Amino acid sequence: MLLLTFLSTITSVVAVSPLAGINIAGFDFGADITGTANLASADPPLTALGGSDGAGQMSHFVKQDGLNVFRLPVSWQFLINSNTLAGGGVGNGTMRGNMTMPKPPTRTNGTVPRPPKPSGTGTPKMNMTMPKVPKGNFINALDATNVVKYDQLVQACLATGAKCIIDIHNYARFNDEIIGQGGPTNEVFADLWSQIATMYKSEPNVIFGIMNEPHNIPDMSIWADTVQAAVTAIRQAGATTQMILLPGNNFTSAQTFVSNGSAGNLSRVHNLDGTNTSLIFDVHKYLDFDNSGTHTECTSNHIADTFMPLAVFLKANNRIAFLTETGGGNTASCLTDLCNTLTFINANPDTYLGYVGWAAGGFAPVGYNLTMTPFGSSGNFTDQQIVAQCVVGTRNGQGIASFKKRTVRRA
Repeated sequence: MLLLTFLSTITSVVAVSPLAGINIAGFDFGADITGTANLASADPPLTALGGSDGAGQMSHFVKQDGLNVFRLPVSWQFLINSNTLAGGGVGNGTMRGNMTMPKPPTRTNGTVPRPPKPSGTGTPKMNMTMPKVPKGNFINALDATNVVKYDQLVQACLATGAKCIIDIHNYARFNDEIIGQGGPTNEVFADLWSQIATMYKSEPNVIFGIMNEPHNIPDMSIWADTVQAAVTAIRQAGATTQMILLPGNNFTSAQTFVSNGSAGNLSRVHNLDGTNTSLIFDVHKYLDFDNSGTHTECTSNHIADTFMPLAVFLKANNRIAFLTETGGGNTASCLTDLCNTLTFINANPDTYLGYVGWAAGGFAPVGYNLTMTPFGSSGNFTDQQIVAQCVVGTRNGQGIASFKKRTVRRA
């Protein structure tokens, strides 16, 4: 019999998770759960590109709040500046040039769209060495203009000293076709990640987020092969030590990560040497009634039915998970529930690497139900209450919840 002790319902936090931060959205705007993207809706959260001040937000979150990780969503289509992968040419190491920049979007996470904010324009200069692309019967080369725009956000993140998650925000699909299961082949997906990893192989603070929120995956064993192909490509490109996030089915829900076979199948994904070092389970959980993250009210902290049972699995299997999307409205119910959830995450750093709140960046500070965008401007930002009290406050004992020990017996 295995005895597992967790800090679970309320006292002061005696430890904090290694990482805590905010999603800086915008490059993903226009992408939906079908893996389709409206390129005109991408909204780079950078003032240099006519958008919001994502760089200033990240600097504020690090300097004033002590946060240390940011997730930077982007669609696959934006990075290649194309809504097609097949036909018309081959990758040859030459990256395609210009596009006309953004207008507003919709972003989904569940069944209901989440609205964002307006757009921007601009053409930055290239500041990185671009990878060569192997020849093949598909178009998958990173676009010279768009990838440099996205890299501006990555570099702004790295400049803060924080960890920076590159997140391909395509729901395991390209134009409603599942990667490796009727859609783009594993080789095509691996090629994408090989190019990205080549760019950032020397950046220890870059984390590779394989895929945002896979859902309705017919065969999780095949999906694990797809994830393995990406991991292998990243490691073979020279990014041998950086963390890689492994996403599961059902929008990578923390609540069903074990029961739907995600944990079991992804447990056989390994590094080149056969180890699991720096391979982290990527989980999401919203606290509204349908887990869609589209409502301002929360109905549960999901400690008992989600985060504690998942922690039991993680402890028993010597694995760790990262909650890379969670959030709630600036309402009494969410201030209570999200603070409780994040207090639990902070109190169990041996099973949870941390959390990343959804979302700031291109979202306005008002008018979006889950906004974490601070009020004001760079140098004079004021945090949303949900950020101040929960995302930040639970790391220094100022959140609502306090915790006591609970021992779980597991046969």
